[in-house]
Amino acid sequence: MSEVVAKQSTEANDAQNIKNPALGWMIAFLFIVSFLGLFSVVPLRKIMVIDFRLTYPSGTATAHLINSFHTPRGAKLAKKQVRALGKFFSFSFLWGFFKWFFTGGDDCGFEKFPTLGLKAYQNRFNFDFSATYVGVGMICPYLVNVSLLVGAILSWGVMWPIIGDKKGDWFPAELSSSSLHGLQGYRVFIGIAMILGDGLYNFFKVLGVTLLGLYMQIKKKNEGNISQEDGSSFPTTNPSLSYDDQRRTQLFLKDQIPTWVAIVGYVSIAIISAATLPHIFHQLKWYYIVVIYIFAPALAFCNAYGCGLTDWSLASTYGKLAIFIIGSWAGASHGGVLAGLAACGVMMNIVSTASDLMQDFKTGYMTLASPRPMFLSQVIGTAMGCVISPCVFWLFYKAFDIGLPHSTYPAPYALIYRNMAILGVEGFSALPKNCLMLCCVFFATAMVINLIRDVSGKKIASFIPLPMAMAIPFYIGPYFAIDMCVGSFILFIWRKMNKNKADAFGPAVASGLICGEGIWTLPSSILALSGVNPPICMKFLSRSTNARVDSFLAS
Repeated sequence: MSEVVAKQSTEANDAQNIKNPALGWMIAFLFIVSFLGLFSVVPLRKIMVIDFRLTYPSGTATAHLINSFHTPRGAKLAKKQVRALGKFFSFSFLWGFFKWFFTGGDDCGFEKFPTLGLKAYQNRFNFDFSATYVGVGMICPYLVNVSLLVGAILSWGVMWPIIGDKKGDWFPAELSSSSLHGLQGYRVFIGIAMILGDGLYNFFKVLGVTLLGLYMQIKKKNEGNISQEDGSSFPTTNPSLSYDDQRRTQLFLKDQIPTWVAIVGYVSIAIISAATLPHIFHQLKWYYIVVIYIFAPALAFCNAYGCGLTDWSLASTYGKLAIFIIGSWAGASHGGVLAGLAACGVMMNIVSTASDLMQDFKTGYMTLASPRPMFLSQVIGTAMGCVISPCVFWLFYKAFDIGLPHSTYPAPYALIYRNMAILGVEGFSALPKNCLMLCCVFFATAMVINLIRDVSGKKIASFIPLPMAMAIPFYIGPYFAIDMCVGSFILFIWRKMNKNKADAFGPAVASGLICGEGIWTLPSSILALSGVNPPICMKFLSRSTNARVDSFLAS
């Protein structure tokens, strides 16, 4: 939105498409839009956590970490689990510290290691030695990890090379691979289409099951079930669940958050937001905001569902969707670029806070915490973030030349998102050739795959990939899918060797790997802010390139 970023584009850099950052309006904006996501998925918490039994790997890892600090001293297994968690936590932290030494430049470090060859690395097929993703792979079900790998092979191994060969026919040859008018447009929009197809299918399926459950509950009035505010029911005892899971389920369903609280909260904040946001962004009309809030709960469900499967929040993906829809609706002559960017901020706040809340509910479920305090804590944390986050950004904004290409903090995504907004103003007609057709095909394919999974039975469905998981690598790349499959492979071999030990210690080991490298980001950020840079750049070159470099240095 800023003038610094706008001047780097040749289009839509007039005054009506520019708004420079200011601490006051940023805090007000966050307070207006950040709480909607919390209320949008509250009625669906039981469906996500208990009925679907989604993994939510980060929430699960956090729960294991918390539980490890509250174990009976006499439990030998618990002590061993804590010891294993601490051991792999330390290993992961030290591994992150070790990798940092080799990242002293662009495209340097173990993350850029071409483990499968330089040609594969050009298509992002490499193992990047991420302890975090290996740990996530150990927690996620095998089917999710395999689905990610299948999607990665389908997109980066087959589709993108074929479409890339169409350069000059389907899109202009002079465009870079990162241009949304070129290959990047296929990556972004086909992935979005598949995610929407999967998410909307599950949304309407859950809606149908919920309405049917409400009808059956009223008709039969089952006394042995715990009534839920979302119209479904869950037995107090389920023989297929362990005693621990039955206890967790009973406590999770005990302290209900009434549906009317979620509905009233969402509608009230939506009304306030629709009335006040146009005063912050004059280009963002109130009816644009109303349309966003009508569809936001469905998209929040899609994001929370996908995050439960893969631990990936695709808030930025849904934000891009808002950019294109609102930007094209507003038009270039009415500040469509700024309207699209503001709509992106609104949408990302809603869907990201929704997935964060479901992660917290999963943690609360596994730690026997009541949902009500969890929800209240999320509200308080969100309110604190609405103040702290803009203040931290403001310090950076005033201390550094943020947004300039050659500055310490060039903020490349600022320019990328602005270019997306410019493309959105131009409309879908600016998309590459056949892109819209491919989007429709993959949207329908996602729905058909889900339908086949539902009608084929549990045994056959366990071998059919998940469309939501398949779509994620379309845009991001295969590297993290390879890491997660390595985690699954480690757990698979471990179970073959000693199933009981793997089941007992697998979650603790995975949690240690995730948390250790995650904690390392804090000291690495402090080092970056202090101006301490890594001393070594480890980069990989082909033999011919290396020969040219050697001859250049020798001359």
